[in-house]
Amino acid sequence: MLKPIFGKPILQPASRGKKAALAAAREPRIIIEALDPDAGPDCAAIKRCVGDTVTVEADIYADGHDKLAARILWRATDSADWQSAPLALDVNDRWRGSFPLERLGRHEYMIEAWWDRWATLADHLARKRAAGVPVGIEVEEARQLLHAARAGASSAQADVIDAALDTLDRLVGPPASAGARAHGKRRGAREHPAPARAAALRMVEAGTTASAPVCDADPTAVALAEAAGAAPDGAAGADARRRAAGKPGAAAPSDVPATDDDPSGTAGAAMTAVGPDLAERVARASDDLIATAARHDTVSGPVLGAASTLDLAPSDAELASGAHAWGDAPAHPDLAAKPPLAIDPAALDLLLSAELAAVVHDTLDRAFLARVEPPVAVDAERPLAHFASWYELFPRSITTSPERHGTFADVITRLPAIRDMGFDVLYFPPIHPIGLSHRKGRNNSLVPAPDDPGSPYAIGSEDGGHDAIHPELGTLDDFRHLRDAAADHGLELALDFAIQCSPDHPWLRQHPGWFDWRPDGTIKHAENPPKKYEDIVNVDFYAADAMPDLWIALRDVVLFWVKEGVKIFRVDNPHTKPIPFWRWLIAEVRGRHPDVIFLSEAFTRPKPMYRLGKAGFTQGYTYFTWRHTKQEFIQYLTELATPPVRDVFRPNFFVNTPDINPKFLHDSGRAGFLIRAALAATLSGLWGMFAGFELCEAAAVPGKEEYLDSDKYEIRPRDWNAPGNIIAEITALNRVRRENPAFHTHTNARFLNCWNDNILYFAKATEDMSNFVLVAINLDPHHAQEADFEIPLWLFDLPDHASLAGEDLMTGHKWTWTGKVQHMRLDPWFAPYGVWRVTRG
Repeated sequence: MLKPIFGKPILQPASRGKKAALAAAREPRIIIEALDPDAGPDCAAIKRCVGDTVTVEADIYADGHDKLAARILWRATDSADWQSAPLALDVNDRWRGSFPLERLGRHEYMIEAWWDRWATLADHLARKRAAGVPVGIEVEEARQLLHAARAGASSAQADVIDAALDTLDRLVGPPASAGARAHGKRRGAREHPAPARAAALRMVEAGTTASAPVCDADPTAVALAEAAGAAPDGAAGADARRRAAGKPGAAAPSDVPATDDDPSGTAGAAMTAVGPDLAERVARASDDLIATAARHDTVSGPVLGAASTLDLAPSDAELASGAHAWGDAPAHPDLAAKPPLAIDPAALDLLLSAELAAVVHDTLDRAFLARVEPPVAVDAERPLAHFASWYELFPRSITTSPERHGTFADVITRLPAIRDMGFDVLYFPPIHPIGLSHRKGRNNSLVPAPDDPGSPYAIGSEDGGHDAIHPELGTLDDFRHLRDAAADHGLELALDFAIQCSPDHPWLRQHPGWFDWRPDGTIKHAENPPKKYEDIVNVDFYAADAMPDLWIALRDVVLFWVKEGVKIFRVDNPHTKPIPFWRWLIAEVRGRHPDVIFLSEAFTRPKPMYRLGKAGFTQGYTYFTWRHTKQEFIQYLTELATPPVRDVFRPNFFVNTPDINPKFLHDSGRAGFLIRAALAATLSGLWGMFAGFELCEAAAVPGKEEYLDSDKYEIRPRDWNAPGNIIAEITALNRVRRENPAFHTHTNARFLNCWNDNILYFAKATEDMSNFVLVAINLDPHHAQEADFEIPLWLFDLPDHASLAGEDLMTGHKWTWTGKVQHMRLDPWFAPYGVWRVTRG
């Protein structure tokens, strides 16, 4: 005997009893998965802007073929009321819907789905109607669902349902009662004497035929009562609904004289008692019964009326055996050849109407309801969070001499030029007092000269810490004056939030337990081996004395500057601080001030960068600086525009920083600076530059991506009108960005065919295609490049031989492109890029 190859099988304990089955039955029957947008439970909030419409998608399906319905529920978190909007089925069980963000701040949404019984019934009705199949039982089921929907209806909705039920009673007749089904007899009635009508009217008024024994009653009277609406759901039921709604209904009884047709006067009295409406119903039912009998030679309760609720009458034998199923087709062969009774087409039109479906959709109970919980958070931020041009400078370098420290007042003189270049945000590195201990000299020297100003990132001295201003820049009042002047020029100030301290920071004396001390009693300096920052010491977020006091102190620093009108913070090296801290701090600040923006300066691995976005950072620095080839740009932009990255990380494409002098710029000349500016300004809604880029400054520390004679360690005045500058080109790029909404996001870049690997060619368009631009950038700063390329006529639903109008947004030149394939040449000494707006000719 062969031994089992896989050894003894692993068995799981079998569940026994009713509890396990009931637990399984309580599990969701409807599946909701692949929700988008949803970055997971570790994401503080999805990123959007106020005024945006959030498009939501999910896979929703269940067993069987019944119809499902789904909707979005959303609200602002300061509201208890949820708003809703329907989700629509797209393809392959994918559902889609949307909701607007009309207020600044935190929102949340969830979706739910349920078994849509009305839509399922309507679908069956429509398909059977189209196939000519009897639909009597479906009509009866519709009546039942309408009654069920009424139970949860508002007054206005109840009116709509009541009107539908009344119309259904008129067009189809009342529902068949159980009593009539049990006791209906085959009759050949041709006329109905007045006493039978009178008895029927009394039954209608009493509403008893559906519940009282009718074995001894006149069958014709019972039949007439059934047809006229004796059952509570029929005319009498409608009358009851009218009474409940306070509407006029039945008339009061009175004495009525006898007539030749009614010797006893009972019929007349009954007619007067119930009112002309029901009397007319009985009379009409009498005529219908005679006509039906003439056609079918068979009359019983369920088929009375020319528009009966059932299509065929069961025979006596069927009634006795119970073999007939009250459905679409008779079981008895003798009835198979009889034509079914016609349902009034107007009744089906009513049941299939969108107006009635909308009311029932909102009021009918939701079977097997499934819901995505907890809700997904969405932050509606201000527009500057996703579209802005940043300009960075050291205020101390805004001077005419390296011997004179620049001030806030000097910066005010630069505001018009920065505004004229088209920038929105003016960003300063730390403006706080700078420590003296281990102060760095020029070019990061460990031995400073007596007049070296040191690095602004060594924060803190006897003049104060993170909530103080370096005395040589000015006072807090001077800062306020600069802030207001910047606002007058359409610029918003951004400050650096750097959680690092000089050894001279007041916190070291006041709170030594907030810092990381070595076993020998010395303090640990900041390091990023092989780099060491001797002028900086780090706080210890998890020291016993630091929780929660350090966390609260850092939060209060941010809130101090927010109070001073600063709503944008660039955070230095956030990836070296605990993510739980950032999640808490950003929530604390944005919960009170939802217009505050946080930019993450985290040049680290992709996953920590994206995790900081999930923690709440509004924007992030990127790897743009180190992307150079066509394929690298295509891959990186695709990554940034694909969920979940798209929903949690907004890229800010800085072309340079005080810390990063990219190698590409070292020897690429003026053309290289134009290429990088065009790439950043057109690919992302957010881009930035550090002062000196517009002057094409490229001198580097040998072998490093660092600036020689960096502003970080010295005062560096500049000639802002130096020959060879690219100020005009930067101004034009920012103008084109502002005027064309297609450039306001990074998520819409569509890379197109261009048969040259040195040319990056892409389209960007608004969602409605009202603004459509093409961009081509020569990635080679040293040589002209040319290539055939495709005009995307197909995106305009045009054939390959059609024409589109083109306009060069940099020069204003206009022309017409005819045909899909065109040719371009991009000369780096003239214009290494083309930006063209395209419209239908």
